[in-house]
Amino acid sequence: MSDSFALLPIIERIFATVFPLFAMVMVGFLYARKTDSDMGVANRINIDIFVPALIFSVMASKSFDLFSYLDLMLGTLLMVIGSGLLALPVCKWLGLSPKIFAPPTMFNNCGNLGLPLALLAFGEAGLSAAIAMFLVSTLLHFSLGVYILHDKAQLRTLATNPMVMATAAGLVWSLSGWTLPVWVSTPIDMLGQISIPLMLFALGVRMTDVDFADWRSGLFWGLYGPLTGFIVAYPFALLARLSGEHTAYFVLFSVLPPAVLNFMLAERYKQAPHTVASIVLLGNIASLVVVPVALFFVLD
Repeated sequence: MSDSFALLPIIERIFATVFPLFAMVMVGFLYARKTDSDMGVANRINIDIFVPALIFSVMASKSFDLFSYLDLMLGTLLMVIGSGLLALPVCKWLGLSPKIFAPPTMFNNCGNLGLPLALLAFGEAGLSAAIAMFLVSTLLHFSLGVYILHDKAQLRTLATNPMVMATAAGLVWSLSGWTLPVWVSTPIDMLGQISIPLMLFALGVRMTDVDFADWRSGLFWGLYGPLTGFIVAYPFALLARLSGEHTAYFVLFSVLPPAVLNFMLAERYKQAPHTVASIVLLGNIASLVVVPVALFFVLD
């Protein structure tokens, strides 16, 4: 009986973390089921304006110290590459193209789901850590990830990517110790606060496009990504002797489902976008089980 009572605070915290996320996703899903919804413009504005504002807002704040997250950033680099390497033998064994199946294994939903999840589970400290890991994953996705999809793709556009530019500006501000005037920081903060709810709503809208024709492959690869992430992340946390807080941040980050951006890039470079969409969407549905289990593991 005492063990049951001891578990109640953890279960309540998991519910308080997960329910708001999936409630917002469900609002997007139900709205899109009733109304023909084109999120193309909203998603582009979110990527170009709101998410960069969030990144800069957090990095330019006095509480953000990039150097305190170097261990997590190194771990993220190893996790992304390690997950890709673990995808290769499975692709070879099944006779599948790594161009199609490796990126969803490597690059997880650290934006739409990871940032709000970290904020609700761990507060502002968790959000700062999640943004540090998000930056590494995003930079790799727009460089290594694009190269995997199309080895002749122009990577020069990476420097003009709004998220990369916001990261560079935030890094300069963080290292300089400068302070933004309130009349400048307030609108930036407000723009950044739009990004997370909009990400979740857009994810719900996207889930109306689930294709169950190849659900076995989609579900397998949708779950294989979080599995490979954990296989790399947990040993790294032990070997690097991460603190308890950083271990929790990193393990939770490692089991996130495939990123929606995988589908967008697969569509752009014509690498079986319908298959990738199935992997992404079924993986995100499966996260309804995976994320609470991971939260129980890191909070217990």
